[in-house]
Amino acid sequence: MTRPPAPESRPDRKLTGLHVAGLSLLVCAGMSAHAAYRAIEAQGAPAAPVTTIARGYEVEDHFPGAALLYAADDSAGAALAAPATGTTGTIDLPDLPLPPEAASFAAADASIHPAAPFDMRHATALDRGRALECLTTAIYYEAATEPDAGQQAVAQVILNRVRHPAFPATVCGVVYQGSERSGCQFSFACDGAMTRGQPSRTYWLRAMRVAAAALGGYVSAPVGLATHYHTYAVTPAWSRHLVMTAAIGAHFFHRWQGWWGTPGAFRQIYAGGEPVPGPHARIVEAQPVPAITLAAATVPVPAPRTPPPTIQPAYAQSGTPIAPVRAAEAQPGDSQILDRWKDSGKPLQ
Repeated sequence: MTRPPAPESRPDRKLTGLHVAGLSLLVCAGMSAHAAYRAIEAQGAPAAPVTTIARGYEVEDHFPGAALLYAADDSAGAALAAPATGTTGTIDLPDLPLPPEAASFAAADASIHPAAPFDMRHATALDRGRALECLTTAIYYEAATEPDAGQQAVAQVILNRVRHPAFPATVCGVVYQGSERSGCQFSFACDGAMTRGQPSRTYWLRAMRVAAAALGGYVSAPVGLATHYHTYAVTPAWSRHLVMTAAIGAHFFHRWQGWWGTPGAFRQIYAGGEPVPGPHARIVEAQPVPAITLAAATVPVPAPRTPPPTIQPAYAQSGTPIAPVRAAEAQPGDSQILDRWKDSGKPLQ
């Protein structure tokens, strides 16, 4: 007797089972990735979320990460926006008294001390977004084509400044310090680099990932407590008065000498309060007024007078004041009132 053929549905059942298993793995992986993202996001987050109403600049799709909305499409072959020269400015130490523990610091310390992880526990959601925007911008324009270690080192310098009393206590404050003048701390903020083309989406996302990691606590240990850097192409005068901590990528990194370059000096607490991302309004500097010497000063010349012989007789007495006529000298017929108006003030009969 001929055996009946096997049901055609059996192979389909096996295929369906494989599909179900694959789908289950994808769902689990998606849930794990989502959980991991939430865990990273929640790291160091405040206990209670703070709701902040965006106003003005931030309402108009400029923030956060708004550069991605206008970023050039890499597939179209868009050019990378011109980065800056990669040289920070310099700032004199504030005129602050050294704390008591600095008195015992005498010998020069040539060792590299890694910075402490950046702490954003006191930051609101608005502060976190603004800090990410500013740090991403700085990494992009200062080190867009640098390797990961170079971008991480630039981010570390900025966060080191945030915690040093010589600099502003916010990320955006550090990034755009001095941008209201021609001599800013980070050259891209005042040399027009931000207006010379749109950011590249690929490079911007890469800089944002580095910035997010640094704000989340990642520490670039090799750069130590550096607060300044410059490229190989330049040798600024201030570098001779600092201590070089590392050479990473295309940059040299430096910290201050003495106690102000030790871990104890980085005691400024980050408490949020980030300003709106972007360069400050430019200050129009007054032009110096040239000094005028007494020899070059112009002596005023009096107006010329008309010689008396050239004055016509009809105008010879034009400047003589007219004497007022006194009432005792007035005659009855001297009135200038017309006869028809003389009785205009009398009451009607």
